[in-house]
Amino acid sequence: MSQRQLFLQHVAQTSDFPLMIEIEKAEGVYMYGQEGQRYLDLISGIGVSNVGHRHPRVLQAIHDQLDKYMHLMVYGEFVQAPQAQLAHALHTTLPKQLNNTYFLNSGTEAVEGALKLAKRYTGRTELISCYNAYHGSTQGALSMNGSESFKNAFRPLLPDVRHIRYNAIEDLEQITERTAAVLIETVQGEAGVRVPENDYLQRLRERCNQTGTLLILDEIQCGFGRTGTFWGFEQFGIEPDILVCAKGMGGGMPIGAFIAPQEIMAAFKTDPILGHCTTFGGHPVSCAASLATLQVIQEEKLTTDVQQKAELFRQLLVHPRIKEIRNCGLLMAAEFESFEVLKAVIDRAILNGVLTDWFLFCDNSMRIAPPLVISEEQIREACEVILRSIDEAVGA
Repeated sequence: MSQRQLFLQHVAQTSDFPLMIEIEKAEGVYMYGQEGQRYLDLISGIGVSNVGHRHPRVLQAIHDQLDKYMHLMVYGEFVQAPQAQLAHALHTTLPKQLNNTYFLNSGTEAVEGALKLAKRYTGRTELISCYNAYHGSTQGALSMNGSESFKNAFRPLLPDVRHIRYNAIEDLEQITERTAAVLIETVQGEAGVRVPENDYLQRLRERCNQTGTLLILDEIQCGFGRTGTFWGFEQFGIEPDILVCAKGMGGGMPIGAFIAPQEIMAAFKTDPILGHCTTFGGHPVSCAASLATLQVIQEEKLTTDVQQKAELFRQLLVHPRIKEIRNCGLLMAAEFESFEVLKAVIDRAILNGVLTDWFLFCDNSMRIAPPLVISEEQIREACEVILRSIDEAVGA
């Protein structure tokens, strides 16, 4: 049986139309098929490969850790150098009070832990998130998602969850002394890259302060340099009570985390003891890869020219079929008139050697979020293919 047959028969499917691209190798911004096809990756494995595929320093960190040890013990019992060093390195990028990191395996796990922590610390039950938000697929994270079409088949979900409109300042009045936490993406991703406007995040921060509500910022997609600063919130003049991260954090390895002041995180120690547990969270190999990723972003100054590269995309992607381009750094959305038009363009672009995608809650917008290491020459190559694919697929 071929690999494709094995995939279709034995690997769980999540749609009736998987891309079915068979990759033999990946390097930098490119992926390579079994017969030598080359694909320029414009989506970074959905926000994961910020430093490119198989960055040499990340590979070396993984190899070095493999020579020492892998899994030893459930999380939080042994002193493991990769965890301790990564937690310290993360702290150096953050406001002083965000000094305690809980490591997990993914973004949705980090969201689950952050929600539990907020409820435990505040003693409150109400949770608020935004319409068109995406925070993950497990039961608690799914409850916080802002699309009913993704949730209805799995109800009942968490009780006492309320949704407000992103960028709607008048909705902030719905945050009250009953609210344990507001969970919000610093920049909405799956909604099609929606950037905070009119001091929205500052007003949200003020309202949380007034009501004693914890502000949880989800930077699973927009952290680790994606927006042009190491953390997206640095651009908006606020600081969260709890920060959630994953995706680009691991350099290709699975890892997530939620970060809070030690005083808040201590709520997990008692009543009950071990208030949050994980077996594989903070896996030493993933932590070693994440530390190397963080160092690459800092030492290679990958955030320095993010805005310049984004502007080049905006300058080059001019076509009558492209209605609008939205972005925060290299988290970008190019809007088309419909999903049908966009899907035809995406399919043609893949045949022409460029991999793009759409957004879950904005399926008429093309996702453009390449590895931060993409060069100007590669941006020009990608844009030429996209424009040609538009003409071939749907014309002007």
